[in-house]
Amino acid sequence: MFKKKLIIFMPSIEIGGVEKNLYLISNFLAKKINDVSLITADNKKKDYFKKIKIITPKSISLVNKFRTIKYFLCLLELLKQILLDKKITVLSFQANLYCIIISKIFNIKVIVRSNASPSGWSGNFIKRKFFKTVFNLANCIIVNSYDFKEEFKKNFNIKTECIYNPLNKKEIIKNSKKKIKFSYFKNFKYLKIINVARFLDQKDHMTLLRAMKLIQNKLKFRLLIIGEGKNKDKIINYIDKNNLSNNIKVLDYKRNPFKYMSLSDIFILSSIYEGLPNVLLEAICLKKFVISSNCPTGPAEILNDGKGGLLFKVRDHNDLAKKIIFYSKNKLKLRKKINYAYNKLERFNYYYNLNKYLKTVLNN
Repeated sequence: MFKKKLIIFMPSIEIGGVEKNLYLISNFLAKKINDVSLITADNKKKDYFKKIKIITPKSISLVNKFRTIKYFLCLLELLKQILLDKKITVLSFQANLYCIIISKIFNIKVIVRSNASPSGWSGNFIKRKFFKTVFNLANCIIVNSYDFKEEFKKNFNIKTECIYNPLNKKEIIKNSKKKIKFSYFKNFKYLKIINVARFLDQKDHMTLLRAMKLIQNKLKFRLLIIGEGKNKDKIINYIDKNNLSNNIKVLDYKRNPFKYMSLSDIFILSSIYEGLPNVLLEAICLKKFVISSNCPTGPAEILNDGKGGLLFKVRDHNDLAKKIIFYSKNKLKLRKKINYAYNKLERFNYYYNLNKYLKTVLNN
């Protein structure tokens, strides 16, 4: 029996794969551990959590949309919880370095889940040295792909534990079958393409859009982009200026994107870096053909180096355009890649990977 209190640390709950995993992992742990709390500045998301005590900063009105303020106030809350009870274990999903430092000052066990490849945030030599020093203090670091694990070893010479993202296939398929009125994808003559991602630089929508511009006069297609973020206006402006409005539609974030994904032919991921992109697993679960950037880390591992889809060079819109055209001309031949990718999804088994999280928490 786990006698300590478990505190999950996630100051800023937004949208995306990290949040999906937060909900799944937290709720599963709360079924197995009696005392689980979540420290977050986003108390509006409390309905996503069951049997979990939500701890939010009292000065919640100051939080707004600024991550740094959320981090600071939630770190103060963590400090308060530590001073009240030393018998706790911390599981951090965000602001990991600060969380480690505070926890280790008071000799508190801390497990961190690193969410994105170090190539996206480790920066220069000084940064890597600092990160290495702090990460070494953690009791355990969880990463979500084996390529990610190798990058940690290479960059910081630190051993990590790889736990794949838990994939709830039944729930995804169930949600994909919900009725939807969406005529945009109804014309069978068009190649139906979808991208679901936050509108951030990391997701590199501009490479996707430039590829669409290249193929605009070469084949009939419709692209649907779903998400939200600071780059939304930049994306829409590019579409308008390049006369792509008839080919590309942008929708705001959808809690259930699967009913849109189910209508598509291809899912495209154009990221510069990832950890293990949940959205690729979800597309494969719905038996969609995947074209992805070969970014660190995750896509190549999910697609088994191209056996389960097509990989293009990061930030290379020419390569992406070629891959889209290649798919359009070889749909039937490439069908075997969809089946191959689908049959490899067992690695991401829902209960197997959630139980690995539980085992890690109990052992630490």
